[in-house]
Amino acid sequence: MKPHPILFAALLLPLSACISFGEEPPSTLLTLTPDSSFAAGQTRTAGDGRAVAVIPPSVPQSLNVLRVPVQTGATSIAYLKKAQWVEPPSRLFRNLLAETIAAKTGRPTLDMRQYSQAPGLRLGGRLQQFGLDATQGQVVVQYDASLARGGTAPLETRRFEARVPVASEDAQSVAAALNRAANQVAGEVADWIGA
Repeated sequence: MKPHPILFAALLLPLSACISFGEEPPSTLLTLTPDSSFAAGQTRTAGDGRAVAVIPPSVPQSLNVLRVPVQTGATSIAYLKKAQWVEPPSRLFRNLLAETIAAKTGRPTLDMRQYSQAPGLRLGGRLQQFGLDATQGQVVVQYDASLARGGTAPLETRRFEARVPVASEDAQSVAAALNRAANQVAGEVADWIGA
């Protein structure tokens, strides 16, 4: 005898209450927006080694997620509630760097797949910190950059850091402060490249 469809559905109903596919996503996702943008319609030329290949920075495991890390002590990290990036911080920061460098220096910015078409400078590095330091009440963006100018020029390295205070430890306040700090670092990196 074949079970009745209503009976079969009734048997599965209690089971569906036990199944969970993770946390409920936040109502909005966070991103970074550049303070400086390259205007639409302008042409940039990548000749004579002027192009800059911007490589996504490496990150510690605490930043290898879509959540916003919170330093709660010297050796402890938590994650900010109801805060999630639209994509990993390394990609968001790479895109912000590329847009800022293009806008402030006039140089074309490429990703590594395009680099062979117009070799020039290569910017890489490590995004050491990109989150909230709850012990200090501020966000911290710390980027250890490495710049290869090509030819026989030596590899240059430099640490950039920005700290912005936050009045509240909610997702929107922290995201706005991180955006300001990331733009400050990106601007300083662009000035370094343009020098």
